[in-house]
Amino acid sequence: MNGKQTILVVDDEASIRDMVQLSLELAGFRCLQAANAREALGQILDTRPDLVLLDWMMPETSGYELLRRLRKDEMTARLPVIMLTAKVEEGNRVQGLDGGADDYVSKPFSPRELIARIKAVLRRSGQTETEARIECDGLHLDASGHRVTAGGGRV
Repeated sequence: MNGKQTILVVDDEASIRDMVQLSLELAGFRCLQAANAREALGQILDTRPDLVLLDWMMPETSGYELLRRLRKDEMTARLPVIMLTAKVEEGNRVQGLDGGADDYVSKPFSPRELIARIKAVLRRSGQTETEARIECDGLHLDASGHRVTAGGGRV
């Protein structure tokens, strides 16, 4: 068992992605990054992260549109998503939560609070570290995603 849950950070600003990644790794998470919604969707489908931190305002496809797409797809409908955005108005928070976000964190944010919110969302989603992924002799079982991989490829 590797015991590390995977968090995908989706933000068009590399400095924010890097800062969040450092905080997540120090807290014991595995971190992936995507700079836009298209890249994020590919990583979500390929790697099945345990949670997505999603910026609302990105070029081309917004994070909010990606969230709505994830919620409509049966494979990703239950994927925990936290909006991480500079949109601080109450109306935006309500729209994000009503649109399917599991939590909403406004920028600027405290890395400690973000980690606490991630852990809380993962607890509420019923995912514990031991349930998330199991690894044995190069065979990986993602129980929540109902996927098995070996040697980097799907089985």
